[in-house]
Amino acid sequence: QVRDRLKQQVVEMTEKFPGFRPGLAILQVGNRDDSNLYINMKLKAAAEIGISANHIKLPNTATEADVLKCIASLNADPAVHGFIVQLPLDSDKPISTEKITNAVAPEKDVDGLSSINAGKLSRGDLGDCFIPCTPKGCMELIRQTGVQVAGKRAVVIGRSKIVGAPMHDLLLWNNATVTTCHSKTSTLAEEVGKADILVVAAGRAEMVKGEWIKPGAIVIDCGINHVPDSTKASGKRVVGDVAYSSAREKASFITPVPGGVGPMTVAMLMQSTVESAQRFLEKFQPGKWTIQYNQLTLKMPVPSDIEISQSCMPKPIDQVAKEAGLFPDEVELYGQTKAKVQLSVLNRLRNQPDGKYVVVTGITPTPLGEGKSTTTVGLVQALGAHLHQNVFACVRQPSQGPTFGIKGGAAGGGYCQVVPMEEFNLHLTGDIHAITAANNLVAAAIDARIFHELTQSDQALYNRLVPSVNGVRKFSDIQIRRLQKLGINKTDPMALTKEEVNSFVRLDIDPGTITWQRVLDTNDRFLRKITIGQSPTEKGFTRTAQFDITVSSEIMAVLALADGLDDMKKRFGRMVVASSKKGQPVTADDLGVTGALAVLMKDAVKPNLMQTLEGTPVFVHAGPFANIAHGNSSVLADKIALKLVGKDGFVVTEAGFGADIGMEKFFNIKCRYSGLRPHVVVLVATVRTLKMHGGGPTVTAGVPLPKEYIEENLQLVAKGCSNLNKQIQNARMFGVPVVVAVNAFKTDTKAELALVVQHAKEAGAFDAVECTHWAEGGKGALALARAVQRASQAPSNFRFLYNVELPVVDKIRLIAQQVYGARDIELLPEAQEKVALYTKQGFGNLPICMAKTHLSLSHDPEQKGAPTGFVLPIRDIRASVGAGFLYPLVGTMSTMPGLPTRPCFYDIDLDPVSGGVNGLF
Repeated sequence: QVRDRLKQQVVEMTEKFPGFRPGLAILQVGNRDDSNLYINMKLKAAAEIGISANHIKLPNTATEADVLKCIASLNADPAVHGFIVQLPLDSDKPISTEKITNAVAPEKDVDGLSSINAGKLSRGDLGDCFIPCTPKGCMELIRQTGVQVAGKRAVVIGRSKIVGAPMHDLLLWNNATVTTCHSKTSTLAEEVGKADILVVAAGRAEMVKGEWIKPGAIVIDCGINHVPDSTKASGKRVVGDVAYSSAREKASFITPVPGGVGPMTVAMLMQSTVESAQRFLEKFQPGKWTIQYNQLTLKMPVPSDIEISQSCMPKPIDQVAKEAGLFPDEVELYGQTKAKVQLSVLNRLRNQPDGKYVVVTGITPTPLGEGKSTTTVGLVQALGAHLHQNVFACVRQPSQGPTFGIKGGAAGGGYCQVVPMEEFNLHLTGDIHAITAANNLVAAAIDARIFHELTQSDQALYNRLVPSVNGVRKFSDIQIRRLQKLGINKTDPMALTKEEVNSFVRLDIDPGTITWQRVLDTNDRFLRKITIGQSPTEKGFTRTAQFDITVSSEIMAVLALADGLDDMKKRFGRMVVASSKKGQPVTADDLGVTGALAVLMKDAVKPNLMQTLEGTPVFVHAGPFANIAHGNSSVLADKIALKLVGKDGFVVTEAGFGADIGMEKFFNIKCRYSGLRPHVVVLVATVRTLKMHGGGPTVTAGVPLPKEYIEENLQLVAKGCSNLNKQIQNARMFGVPVVVAVNAFKTDTKAELALVVQHAKEAGAFDAVECTHWAEGGKGALALARAVQRASQAPSNFRFLYNVELPVVDKIRLIAQQVYGARDIELLPEAQEKVALYTKQGFGNLPICMAKTHLSLSHDPEQKGAPTGFVLPIRDIRASVGAGFLYPLVGTMSTMPGLPTRPCFYDIDLDPVSGGVNGLF
């Protein structure tokens, strides 16, 4: 009956949680025959019920440390919901049984032998512990008789930790009057004669006689003993601790030996395993978070960002991970405040529904920025810490170039930050350094290949590319792929013709077509144009090159758009670094570097977990440029977060620059590749920016704001709302509801803020609200959070702006006209040549990633508001084939920023007392 019930429960579990099965591990030390017999019984029962059982067998040479190490691994394995250590431990080495049983995690100790479970049982906490399986089976047998235990006199013979002692406690907490007897009890027969319920676990053959037993008593015999029997082939038979033949005449119910308590013990082990799995599902079920939020202590005036960050005591990052439903083996800790998350969580949660997907963008900004990151953090703090919704923020990792240059950090600001901000803004977990190493490996491979092809014959190149090792020549896997690309279906290096060898060894790169540059995560204007190869050892091969900043590398864009490690590797292989002299694209796969790139990036592909000031979880992953790349955090972080929050939760991500750039690329590139569909757009606007768009004086970083931005000026605000209106239209063009967040500054007046809210609603926003989160944390974004909740329930009809099958020029024109307001586009000669080249090379069906100024809807940063009627000039077009887009260059721009006269690093230093970081960030 028990097994049938458990089998049905397992079926119901797997129907509700597809792919899930209760897991049982049995750890055995040595090879005792009796242990093997018992384990086989348990494995068979588990298979019948549908439990996934795993038998781990250590040799009898195993040490205590070996056993403890194995237990630690099982404790951390989320697929194991219960595990037992088969006793006795059959080892040649001294092993403490007490130490071993207590090492088992109490929540997985389905044998109920740990001191914690035993202590809970002795205190009567029966609903919060595991009970040893034999006593549990005995109680189930007693219940099956229909006799009420409460008020009955019970006698337990035996006081072992496995049966006697826990049986006493179990009967006691079921309201029986219990006497425990043992080998020193002088009046054993007398005590037995008083028992309404008798449980015997003494380990002595037929010790309890039938005449001792009270008529009508329930007798549970736990003993297993061997006595001589010449009629048996083995010369012995199994008997219990009770003289069965005489006892059955007196008892109302009695268990046989064998076949009584033994099978029930196994059944109870299965029941405890299923119970443990049920507790696990209740605890880790997506959509059921229990989070400890941090309480903010707000100060006025608001202190500096670094002061606020360092005044906060972040939760241990493993606690944040556990609260968000991540398992211990899915988290790699990098100290106390940051961690990487394994991609395996996506497979575990593959059948779970996604949460609500929210993207934060902004109107066309001033050079000072308008608070998108701050609003992103404020919104998640409001949704989580104040409205108690499951919510994740997904943000980009900042480059150290701007951190030490002119912009400073990007962790948000005021009381809406990702913390610790110094960790966030510096090395984090080394992803950007990995990208630097991978990018520069490709750059080195390009120039080295050109050099070797210039200085060696075909045969010399072939001998070095496919060397003989111990007399055997063999193509590597990546070389086989190159042969297949060339149409050479041979695997024997000796079988290639001279012409085939020539095709194989000669990439024949045209130096003038090289688009791959070296990178560095530092603002260094003097590396914008350099000459390489000037050493005499390079034999006169020099060329003009440049350094870009690391976050502009295509490898960063690949990381942000990859769907997993395999997808990232394939994208690396497709990256086009140059063209051959015959006009054929040369890829990273042709260079033979794809596998090495995957090795360098195997850890960087895992999202980084941090937290906000108020304790809500944050994924920090990838940080591609928002001009020559798409300017959004990673697809992988978004996908994992959407699974973790559950169908009623929220994932809030940020798109770089204004809505015309970051949001448009989020929709047309990121969502196209990820398959994800957004529910809400949050459009950040400020009075300051709208005054600029209304004709206010120039806003310059590091220079005090003119009085027009400090004093009330409703006329400037109203005129500047043309930009707000256009960006609302841009968002609605994609079929997604728009909520405008008016990020209030202390210099804004109530009338100005109200005017912006009014204009936003009239322009078609679902809602528009004033936000004070910079000064108040999540509390200041409560109105925004409620508006986002409502908008997420509104009808959404998401659509892309263009079909990728359209010609390249048509796709560019659609973006220019529909998003920017241009009358038309003009392709300069170099751009026209690239359209023809990329179409010929087969890249014409890629999405478009416009690289233009973020300071205007047009190509001219001086044109504010919502200009129309202009012709958008396309200077050049380049390809990021691995990432998966073409990027037209509108005007001139640098991919290597420079340092200003007074960089941010003037204010950054170590605290002489604490050793921590001081500075503005």
